[in-house]
Amino acid sequence: MTATATEHVKLTMAQALNRALRDSLAADPTVVVFGEDVGALGGVFRITDGLTAEFGEDRCFDTPLAESGIVGVAVGMAMNGLRPVVEMQFDAFAYPAFEQIVSHVAKMRNRTRGRVTLPMVIRIPYAGGIGGVEHHCDSSEAYYAHTPGLHVVAPATPADAYALLREAIASPDPVVFLEPKKLYWSKEEVELAAPVPGIGRAVVRREGTDATLIAYGPTVPVALEAAAVAAQEGRSLQVVDLRSIVPFDDETVCAAVRSTGRAVVVAESSGFASVSSEIVARVTERCFHSLHAPIRRVTGFDIPYPPPKLEHFQLPGVDRVLDAVDDLQWEDR
Repeated sequence: MTATATEHVKLTMAQALNRALRDSLAADPTVVVFGEDVGALGGVFRITDGLTAEFGEDRCFDTPLAESGIVGVAVGMAMNGLRPVVEMQFDAFAYPAFEQIVSHVAKMRNRTRGRVTLPMVIRIPYAGGIGGVEHHCDSSEAYYAHTPGLHVVAPATPADAYALLREAIASPDPVVFLEPKKLYWSKEEVELAAPVPGIGRAVVRREGTDATLIAYGPTVPVALEAAAVAAQEGRSLQVVDLRSIVPFDDETVCAAVRSTGRAVVVAESSGFASVSSEIVARVTERCFHSLHAPIRRVTGFDIPYPPPKLEHFQLPGVDRVLDAVDDLQWEDR
């Protein structure tokens, strides 16, 4: 991949993430990348492919199979002037590191009254849709979003994957970077130097006038497909891509919902006590007098992740989204 940052290049999300890591390593000598099999192998999903060969084993290297140790080492590195980017091999593999993340990564700035910051990124391939088994398909965003002190982002396009990862690595504060595994092979033309909204900003992916679909990460393509099908049936659906779960962009989301008066939140994770619950609560609080119907949710069920042959029942699909849209009290129009 020889394109410069000013050129348009066609990239998969996996290639865009690899390019973001490569450009960050080249631009900043304090950036280091490490995790399980990220060195010579290039990671399970090849996100770090070629980085060890290009930058050496001091900048991109393998670690033991010990997630708590990986994050703990990253904390020490960040406290001493480096910018570590660590990879948790799969979503549920990150749980052994949860104590480090909640007790130290998230609290260090507050604990030291701002004297010590932790500029580090925790990359987590997450969510389902790849035919994986339990521990490989969790939607774990609620755990991190509920923890003050962390930024939590989930890109849905290769362009956002590149831009948000570059911004996350440059951030002075820790970022949990959730990568939708099933979108690793999605592809689009990316202008690497193009300005894009930063962390904390949502975008409207499709304009519409009848109802707003609110999605993030792996459910954005589902929402867009549902909107396309609805258009064939004469219904105009707007699609908002959150991009950033924490900070949450109330301004863009609420403006979108107020413009249509109806909304459905689409998320892969279980619905109970989830990010989707929080979205419904805060949008209802802020947009109550503009709503024509209660906000609906389409989420994963409140069960452990099912076996591969059953995951299509668990994942939000177009039909479930359109069923929820049908329930938005259209008879009151």
